[in-house]
Amino acid sequence: MTTESLHIGQRVRHPAHGTGTVKAINELAAEIAFDDGQRRTIAPETSGLAPAEATATLTGLDVPLAALLRDMAEATVKAMGWERPGEVVRLLANRWRGGKLVLHPADPTLQTKEVELETFFHKIVMVRNNLRVLEQKINAHESLSSAEKFDWQQYITRCYGSLTTFNVLFKEKDEQF
Repeated sequence: MTTESLHIGQRVRHPAHGTGTVKAINELAAEIAFDDGQRRTIAPETSGLAPAEATATLTGLDVPLAALLRDMAEATVKAMGWERPGEVVRLLANRWRGGKLVLHPADPTLQTKEVELETFFHKIVMVRNNLRVLEQKINAHESLSSAEKFDWQQYITRCYGSLTTFNVLFKEKDEQF
């Protein structure tokens, strides 16, 4: 392994000392904090040092694969408009937190259905996010004509219109339908 291929924070494996994390690098050696608690200065080119995790090379930049995938996943989630469940609940107005949606059937012999508002709200927001993704896919679709795209957009607009009933649940107006 070459010194140039190392970077601070990289996990590496040494044949005698096991795995560790690169803490400092100079032109001839790297300081590595090994998992046994010892810090050692190692010459990467002659010591048999190897990456302890998969790496990916992007235009000459070596980064740990786990870090690359995490960053890419976070960027994808953000670009797609998806949210983690905890992030969605953050959008719920405080007065609704801990509340329940209660559905009473017209027939008194049937059981009432209760749903936590956080769960219901999460599902509504996911419908919104999936509509946004659908809208993006329609707009980017190569084989649909402009007229077909317009027709599909009308359906999506009507769906958004139907969902405006639930705007009362949102804390911020700019998050509403």
